[in-house]
Amino acid sequence: MMPNQKDDQQQLRMQVAAVAARLIAADGADYDSAKRKAARQVLGDHQPNSNMIPDDLEVEEEVRKYHALFHADTQPARLLDLRKTAVQVMEALSEFSPYLTGAVLNGSAGEHDDIHLQLFVDSPKDVEIFLLNRDVNIEISETPHFKGARHDPVETVSFMWRREGVHAELYEMRDLRGALKPRPDGSMPRADIDAVRALVAETNNVNEEE
Repeated sequence: MMPNQKDDQQQLRMQVAAVAARLIAADGADYDSAKRKAARQVLGDHQPNSNMIPDDLEVEEEVRKYHALFHADTQPARLLDLRKTAVQVMEALSEFSPYLTGAVLNGSAGEHDDIHLQLFVDSPKDVEIFLLNRDVNIEISETPHFKGARHDPVETVSFMWRREGVHAELYEMRDLRGALKPRPDGSMPRADIDAVRALVAETNNVNEEE
């Protein structure tokens, strides 16, 4: 591949990431559908080269830039509220080894984002019974396993908590082994309740200094 062609592909890749980020931050689209729609907008209807499709980390970075540019006056407070609510629901579900993941953890959450948890349990039914006994209305769906397509999808329980949407993926206890490895960029893919409390305290301290 000639250098100019490689540069052109990288530029198109970043354009796709920027459009996908707008769809996520402004419209609440999920990452996969946002990237597909962005690819059609930027590249047309032809099948795009895989090198032109950004990965989730690249899109995540563009979401941060979008919020900094268009939502700098509201997004930090929204993120803090979501993290505080995440602590509350993790405290309630503490017996199920809850971990926070997704946009609320990585700091890119905005107006349309929900709280995403991963629970590590002996039986998914235990979580369902726990919530139903507390008069929490739940919906059951499936989410791809974080270890990849070679593993079966996992049951996911969705419900409202303090007027925020929560999606709790229910994993087996053995899945926790090796689940805390950092991502390629050094960030953590999930955080326990102590780590989330620390994030809340850190954000509060920054706001007080400002």
